[in-house]
Amino acid sequence: MINMIVSGATGRMGSRIIALAKDNKNINLAGAIEHSAHEIIGKDIGENSGIGTLGVNVSDNLIDAAKNADVLIDFSAPSATIDNLNKLSDSPIPVVIGTTGFSKDEIEFIKLYAQKTPCVFAPNMSVGVNLLLKVLANIAAVTADDYDVEIIEAHHRLKKDAPSGTAMKMAQVVAEALNRNLDEDAVYARRGIIGERTEKEIGIQTIRAGDIVGEHTVIFGGLGERIEITHKASSRDTFARGALKAALWVYKQTPGLYDMQDVLSLK
Repeated sequence: MINMIVSGATGRMGSRIIALAKDNKNINLAGAIEHSAHEIIGKDIGENSGIGTLGVNVSDNLIDAAKNADVLIDFSAPSATIDNLNKLSDSPIPVVIGTTGFSKDEIEFIKLYAQKTPCVFAPNMSVGVNLLLKVLANIAAVTADDYDVEIIEAHHRLKKDAPSGTAMKMAQVVAEALNRNLDEDAVYARRGIIGERTEKEIGIQTIRAGDIVGEHTVIFGGLGERIEITHKASSRDTFARGALKAALWVYKQTPGLYDMQDVLSLK
């Protein structure tokens, strides 16, 4: 059994991870972390998650919680995740990061942390999405420049970053398969008289509405046909189960930066 901490414990993902961990005989919840100003600090996290008393109070002291922990799952915010890794840098523990919206500098910091301890860093923890990522590279390699690529993602109205981390990962996979530079070829919005679509464009479009859990469609549009691959999540539990699977996997690994493709043996 592993001792697990969850950062972002009261959030939409953190709550589901804690709820599902309760019934997992291989996982013990050792800590629940939130920022110091949160109103739930000092209260039982199980009551917040709607699963009854767990005997684990929400804390803002990650260092103390980490003393008896085997792994940290972090679904907080970019600045909070980086702050957590900074706090743990002297005594690093394995970590699973599902937070999205990092800057390039923040990603470089995560890579440095992973040199000391194993780290799973993935924008999407679901099995379905990671299978899709594996397929996308093959499709892109075959269709090549003869097919236009568009990625459309939709999430709930409260999501703070755009495009989603998953959409950007999909775009990265396609760009690498097509030998394109995503920084130069990504197009995030179109309006007005923009002229014809260029051959190298990778369109990435964002929808924010209601309570959409997460939907991603990749379109390969050729002359006379198009290929559409869609993943729709109907529950956050699919991501939470993936995060728990990653936690059970990562603490057995050697230091390094991993993703869900590693966890699911898709590489």
